[in-house]
Parts: sequence; C-alpha cells; structure tokens
Amino acid sequence: MFEEISLIPAFKDNYIWLLRRDRQAFVVDPGDAAPVRARLAAEGLRLAGILITHHHADHQGGVAALLAEHDCPVYAPAEESITGRTHSLRGGERLDVLGVPVEVLAVPGHTLGHLAYLAADALFCGDTLFGAGCGRLFEGTPAQMQAALARIAALPETTRIYCAHEYTLMNLPFAAAVEPGNPAISERTRRAAELRQAGQATVPLTLAEEKSTNPFLRWAQPAVIAAALAHGAADDSPAAVFGALRAWRNTF
Repeated sequence: MFEEISLIPAFKDNYIWLLRRDRQAFVVDPGDAAPVRARLAAEGLRLAGILITHHHADHQGGVAALLAEHDCPVYAPAEESITGRTHSLRGGERLDVLGVPVEVLAVPGHTLGHLAYLAADALFCGDTLFGAGCGRLFEGTPAQMQAALARIAALPETTRIYCAHEYTLMNLPFAAAVEPGNPAISERTRRAAELRQAGQATVPLTLAEEKSTNPFLRWAQPAVIAAALAHGAADDSPAAVFGALRAWRNTF
C-alpha cells in the first residue's frame, strides 16, 4: 500500500489527496496547483502522476500548471473534457499507481463520466459520496447515481472513503431530518463538531459509518422510505427513494 495518504486543503473546502511512496507522489483531483506545488517542494517529492475523477474546475483546474513543471501521466474520464489527459478511462481498468494496484470504478451521476479509484481499502470518490451526503446530480439521473452509490455500498465496510470536500457537518442536519430517531446520527454530529472545532478533517470516512448514518445509502430502511414517500417519491424502489431524498436535499 502507499506509505502515506494525506490531504492538501484547497479553496474553501476541497481536499486534494496526495498518495506517497518512495519519494514519489500521485495527486487526486488537483483543482489548484499552488498547494500541490508547495507540498511537493516541502517534502522533496517527485510528481509521478495525476488521477482525475471528473471535469469540474475545482478538481482539474491545476493540471495544466502542474504539467508545465512535471512530465507525468494524467488518468481521467474518457467521456469528459479534461486538461492534459494522457490516459482515457471508462471504468473497469486496473492501474499501477506507485506499485499499488488501483481499480477504476464508473460512478456516473454527479457527472456522466465520473470515476472513482479503489486502492485496497481506500476509495477516492471525488464528489459521488460525502460524509452523510452525496453529490448533486448535475448531469446524471437519480437511477444512475443510486446505482453508483450501490456499487460503493457493496464494498467491504472497512473501506475508507476519501471524498473531495469537507461537507460532513453541513450534511448531518439533513440526515437527522430524514431519520430523527437514528441515534447514530446524533453521535456522529457530536464527534464531527469536535473534530472541526479542533481544526481536524472528518475525512477519510468509513463505509460502515456512512451506511449507518448517510440517508443516501439507507434507501432500504423503513424510516428513510417513509420520509422519501412523504417528500414525493413515486414508490419505495431504491431509485425513487434516492431521487426524492436528493430533490429534498437540494432545497433543505
């Protein structure tokens, strides 16, 4: 596995992930080149590659500047417009990232070509899954996003989720509104508040915790189904429940 996985804060709440091994590094979703450049210099690392989950500027905006200084591959969705892409991916591929096998997963919904990268028990999922939440549907359908989240939910519960934004504390009030009787949500809110007050990240997340507190992974729970039906779900199918929850969250 990697020697270290560390976060590089960017913009207001983005996380760029740095994967390090033997003085070499890959970065995931470098929306801003400056903090990446500073970290590489501070730690004496060579940039060996870039992984991109989707085309939004806060995830790929720093690629051009990094490529001006580093000759390295850029792995990115084939179906999206990505600056500097050298390797086009659609999901199902297996990569070698610093000697670590990485599986590429197609997780459309937030965008149509959105990818996630799975390295052993570490999942880099961009804007698909967040702490107690999920990404907005800018391009995909509720059915696509629910299927993508189901693909993630099927991974081992020990999987660590490295999402691209610090949204956990912001998302938990909605989770509580969906399931006011879920004590795990109250406890998670307390712990997340303590971490943020101490200046610490709530990410990485664990899949087990998401499955117990994130309404967007709990479409089969009776209380979540009831809440979705009360907010316009056509039926109790996973896609309909998810779609109603996502629409509710957009105006919450």
